[in-house]
Amino acid sequence: MKNVAPFRKSPLATGLSLAMASTFTATLPAQAQTPEERLVEEVVVTASYRASLIDSISSKRDSTSVIEAISAEDIGKLPDSSIADSIARLPGLAAQRLDGRASSVSIRGLGENFSATTVNGREQVSLGDNRGVEFDLYPAEIMSGVLVYKTPDASLATQGIAGVIDLRTVRPLDYDERVVQLNAFYEENQIGNANPDGDDAGQRATFSYIDQYMDKRLGVAVVANAMESPNNEDRWNAWGYPSTDDGDFVLGGAKPFVRSSTLERDTFTGVVEFDATDKLTLTADAMYIDFADEKILRGIEIPGFWNGFTNNARTEVISTDSGFVTEGVFVDSMVQVRNDLERREAQLTTFGVNAEYEFNAGWSLEFDYGHSEVERTVWSLESYSGTGRGNNVGSSDTIGFNQVNQQGTSFSPGLDYSDFDLISLGGALNWGNGTTVPSDGQDGFINIPEIEDELDTLRLELTRDFDDGAFLTAINGGLYYSEREKSKTDTGIFLTLPQYPDTLPIPEEYIVGAVSLDFIGMGDMVAYDSFRFWRDGGYVETPEDLTVGARSVNDWTVSEEIAIAYVKADFTTPIFGVDITGNIGVQWVDTDQSSTGKAVQIVDGLVEVVDSAGGTSYDDFLPSLNVNAMLSEEQQVRLGLSRTLSRARMDRMNAGFSYGFDNARNVPGGAPFTASGGNPALAPNIANQFDISYEYYFRDDGYLAIAGYYKDLRNWQVQTDVPFDIADLIDPAALPDEIQSTLGLANVWTQAEGGDISGLELTAAVPFGDFSASLEGFGVVASASFIDSSLDSPDGNEIPVPGLSDEIFNVTAYFERAGFQARASLRKRSDFQGQRFGTSFTREDITVVGAELWDAQIGYDFSESGIGWLDGFVLTLQGMNLSDEPYITRNGEGFIVDYQEYGRTFLLGASYKF
Repeated sequence: MKNVAPFRKSPLATGLSLAMASTFTATLPAQAQTPEERLVEEVVVTASYRASLIDSISSKRDSTSVIEAISAEDIGKLPDSSIADSIARLPGLAAQRLDGRASSVSIRGLGENFSATTVNGREQVSLGDNRGVEFDLYPAEIMSGVLVYKTPDASLATQGIAGVIDLRTVRPLDYDERVVQLNAFYEENQIGNANPDGDDAGQRATFSYIDQYMDKRLGVAVVANAMESPNNEDRWNAWGYPSTDDGDFVLGGAKPFVRSSTLERDTFTGVVEFDATDKLTLTADAMYIDFADEKILRGIEIPGFWNGFTNNARTEVISTDSGFVTEGVFVDSMVQVRNDLERREAQLTTFGVNAEYEFNAGWSLEFDYGHSEVERTVWSLESYSGTGRGNNVGSSDTIGFNQVNQQGTSFSPGLDYSDFDLISLGGALNWGNGTTVPSDGQDGFINIPEIEDELDTLRLELTRDFDDGAFLTAINGGLYYSEREKSKTDTGIFLTLPQYPDTLPIPEEYIVGAVSLDFIGMGDMVAYDSFRFWRDGGYVETPEDLTVGARSVNDWTVSEEIAIAYVKADFTTPIFGVDITGNIGVQWVDTDQSSTGKAVQIVDGLVEVVDSAGGTSYDDFLPSLNVNAMLSEEQQVRLGLSRTLSRARMDRMNAGFSYGFDNARNVPGGAPFTASGGNPALAPNIANQFDISYEYYFRDDGYLAIAGYYKDLRNWQVQTDVPFDIADLIDPAALPDEIQSTLGLANVWTQAEGGDISGLELTAAVPFGDFSASLEGFGVVASASFIDSSLDSPDGNEIPVPGLSDEIFNVTAYFERAGFQARASLRKRSDFQGQRFGTSFTREDITVVGAELWDAQIGYDFSESGIGWLDGFVLTLQGMNLSDEPYITRNGEGFIVDYQEYGRTFLLGASYKF
């Protein structure tokens, strides 16, 4: 094993701590001069999807790196509520849905923690527990463009093994005149109101103001966006599928819910550009996002074959099919009625200042400073009720079930769960810990994880441009420095009614009616406002961290200081009549990293905690080479060679740990001591990369491309047991006499041998007007990606790569003529390893079944109507998830765990440009 930190002494009798290895972070140049500027300049003349497609193709064609690009019209006119939907249509990219919305994005088969995200070239913090950005935080309407770097160059300070996604806001001096625009949409979710206090209709609006002053030397842009977006869901969740005595698989238990969500997001962006002199340009930009996502979840937890909660509980099998129980009865079942609510709130602030000064003789100096911070709090509340308190108390139920597949079950209950005289507040099952909370005294639970993330970046770059005809066209070098601190506080609280051991009739002031569970045959169920009941002091609270060490271990802070020096040379030269352009460069990365956490042990059932800390520093060199060969005016071949790194997930770098003692192994030569936790010595993932592509641009809006890539992963991170000796930590004489061995095993994240990822991407943008004049305005943009990976754990088992789908397909067919606009888009991907929220709101890996998503849009631009007063007015109708594609996950045995249906969503919108 590599990079396993040495153990050190701790104030705890058997404490252990691990040293930390850092990775690096950096940011893109905020005012880079290649495809980014051209992309923003072209936005001025963009008036249709086809024109924006030309912008994107031009950016891809002119770039010295392998990139994908989206212009403002791509984002603003596709049926997208966040940037993730738009980005996921690009070749080699895919998105994972979270509660029906695209959230995280993978690039070339690697999940969000292996890519970097920047806004205007500056690295951004994330509201998630790790580095991966959740893109549903960013509204599509405020962006002018997106660049996805699949290969780096040395001046691209922020890098990742997967790539870099750069989100671009507008630059007002790129416009020739004042622009004032209003966009408004009405949104409706077809699945309907799943909860009586939910919603199935929402709205969103955007106001944009862009103007120039002082003879177009001063530019100002302001964009404000507000959104209330509903989302509803029928959610089936299975505990698992054990085997009966006859060997047939049967439903072990279920936790079906209906969910109603409302995403509220207010966003404000502002940009000021000032050409102070002919040589000095100053730019300042800022963004503020206020984000709140509330989910109302109501359902019934039904113990099935695993029902050991009632003395006479049993499962009677009626019929089976191919080794699977399709019909039966759960006799004497005690169910837990759930009225849950989850509210996620976040506030993100990001701003930056850029100054560029041009000297004489081709010299220029650029200064850039950026700040980004986010605060996020989640309240995940569970509220329990039933026919009585605890096991074997109250009315049990005999529930028939019919399950012809794993996509859900039709139940036939004997009780009326909408009867407020039958159902009362109080835990129906013994879920208490029996130490600080009576075993029958858990009437609810609330998780309150909080994240704070703050990042400052500073970059200074000197550039020398050379005259035309020289081999070297430019040399630029610079220094980059960043400081980042991210912390997590994990709170879990048992909730008990003050009336314990009695139950409590649901107070009338909190009743909201009944919720239908007809999608599983359970009929109606009581519905009450559990969050308001909790907020009003309806429960007695007992912290879980008194008895559960994982809560304290999950409190951590990671700090990083990264310094980067880089140099890059751009070159051009003819070789055998072929024009060759490209760049070559290197980065030197110096990282100083530290972490604080908590070390815990359980003594007499209670947690004992002391502080734990660790840190380390390292250097690394990252060379890169990009070469473009212009075979003709229409054809070019690209070659890229680079070394990149992605820093470890922050929760894995946590300095906290827990430990214990296994008396069964307390024999001479045994290993009775145990420990588990993070590894602050965890080194970054590093890859050597090779890219090659052929591109044929036969029209401004048409091209064909084939690209191949190979990522040689030099290391990978695995969780494994590492031997240690407690005698290295404490004086063995201080141990009790009955200790027979001082050896132990610590389960930590370590570096293992890597593997490889390879892929093939096929892309085509074909305007049909080339085939016939009658087809003018029709076209299609399509891509297909095929990805393969080979990663093995130290024990020889294959490791799934997070976010990797073997196959990804994207197709958009469009029509534009005489003001009419229509598009239909397909996104399809195969199975992949994703993440979901598990017990106690922890993130856990799960196999996500591939999906096929269809979106469409039709509209009319009245600027083509000839009616003067309607010039600038556009009407649009959009539809999302038109195929009503479910979200499905499977466990390690291949059984369906989650089956979620979100329904179709429609948006009717209007836009007017003054």
